[in-house]
Amino acid sequence: MAVETVRQGPFGLGPRTSDSDLIVKIGNGDRAAFEELYHRFARPVLGLALRRLGDYGRAEDATQETFAAVWRSATSFRPERGSGSAWLYAVARHAIVDRARQRVDPVVEEPVETASAEAGPAELAEQDWLTFQVQAGLERLPERERQVLELAYWSGLSQSEVASYLDVPLGTVKTRTRAGLARLATVLDEVRV
Repeated sequence: MAVETVRQGPFGLGPRTSDSDLIVKIGNGDRAAFEELYHRFARPVLGLALRRLGDYGRAEDATQETFAAVWRSATSFRPERGSGSAWLYAVARHAIVDRARQRVDPVVEEPVETASAEAGPAELAEQDWLTFQVQAGLERLPERERQVLELAYWSGLSQSEVASYLDVPLGTVKTRTRAGLARLATVLDEVRV
């Protein structure tokens, strides 16, 4: 038979009811005994749950589950098998393990539906057609003008870089670019008509 120490009650007034006796009383439906046991063990059980779970909200849930289980299963407690506090901590460990096994799914907010910034099929077809027209128009330009425009717009080179690449003066690159763009505009106007 397990021996429990009987401690002083609050304010040193008489002996305190043992944990085992409280659990037996809870098994008989004594709410005051349940409140007393809760006041004795709520903080230690919460501390244990918090250390094991690492999350205050989940630890609170495990603590509440512990005391709900104590209320439901106090009739199964046998004082001759061990102390009341050991039985209560076993119930707490089970509640904590159950809570730890539950997956914690992050809260996922539904995205706000907005219009897509991407081009739709009609816009993509229009872009493809325009690209084709520009490519066809470039093919009709003189080689010198086409080369300057391709280096500037497709290769992303500045006019100074184009001049260095082609080994021609910067003024020549500017003149060829202006002439090529004007000729390309005329060619594209002819295609649209």
